[in-house]
Amino acid sequence: MMKVAVKTARIIVGILFIFSGLVKAIDPLGLAYKMQEFFDVWASASVLKTMMVWLNEQALFFSILMITLEVVLGIALLLGWRTKTVSWLLLVLMLFFTFLTSYVLFSGKIRACGCFGDCIPLTPIQTFTKDILLLILVLLIIYGRKYIKPIFSNPINVTVFLLALFGVIGLQWYVLKHLPVKDCLPFKVGNNILELRKMPAHAIPDKFDFKFIYKKNGETKSFAVNDLPDSSWEFVDRKQLLVEKGKNNVPLINDFILKTESGTDTTDLLLNQQGEYYLFLAKDFNKEKDTWYDRFNLFYKKSVLPVYLVTADPVTAKNVFTMPGLIILTCDATALKTAARVNPTLLLMKGPVVKTKIAFIDFVK
Repeated sequence: MMKVAVKTARIIVGILFIFSGLVKAIDPLGLAYKMQEFFDVWASASVLKTMMVWLNEQALFFSILMITLEVVLGIALLLGWRTKTVSWLLLVLMLFFTFLTSYVLFSGKIRACGCFGDCIPLTPIQTFTKDILLLILVLLIIYGRKYIKPIFSNPINVTVFLLALFGVIGLQWYVLKHLPVKDCLPFKVGNNILELRKMPAHAIPDKFDFKFIYKKNGETKSFAVNDLPDSSWEFVDRKQLLVEKGKNNVPLINDFILKTESGTDTTDLLLNQQGEYYLFLAKDFNKEKDTWYDRFNLFYKKSVLPVYLVTADPVTAKNVFTMPGLIILTCDATALKTAARVNPTLLLMKGPVVKTKIAFIDFVK
């Protein structure tokens, strides 16, 4: 009975770890951004602020490391290779994952942990429950690891392990240079950006109450909106209190706002135009210097369609590109991280619809 239970746990844990790692491996920057979200929260309320800032800067490295560990440990577990080491490493990871998901669930400071990336969004309670169950299964594997035997000989197990290791690292390297092999983000090909900026159907807004602070004769007191004092009291402040959290009340695209040099919001006007045009999304100009500047100049000169350069750093953009007629629009850096995983990314648009999406390394030379 124990042997069957351990075998079942081994298969479930191994497959879930591989699946979880591969789902995130198609977009390692997504996990890196989620890690930075944790580090930012902890930096603001921690004596280890310096460490959190450093971890934030190394988020991509830790993302790749975490994803690679998930896949190769899952493979090793299914192979029955190095069972003792693998099972203890799995326990360490599960304790870490359970801590993260419990923090998301009980603190309310982070909306989701990103355990299965953007392709399979889970609620905090779902991810926490999943991790508790996996933790129990890993403990079962540790207790009954004597029942786990290698499937193949050691040389074959090592070969399969190394192939998996280089394969998952190679996959992540590819998508960091190009774009995710499967785009699960709101700006994927075929999506209508204007529609996704609207409030979702059946949205339930947050409910708020207001408290009004007044003072009189040195006494300060708060009043409800329907119970305000007479004119002998002096108004001090008004506070907004969240009474009930709403549901489904955040658009899939809620921070993609395009502004002109004068600060005018031109998002709706731009996206409602007829015909095709290009949005050239460049988060910054500090990396890959000179690898795409000349190519963009050539692309802009040859393009028969309108080209709009969208960036979070318009000052640098104006200094780098001086072509006559080039329109430079400003957008929030966080929104550009979602729209363009690779810096820069080109969107061929038709009105508000994304027709084509390609990374700079794949531009026609």
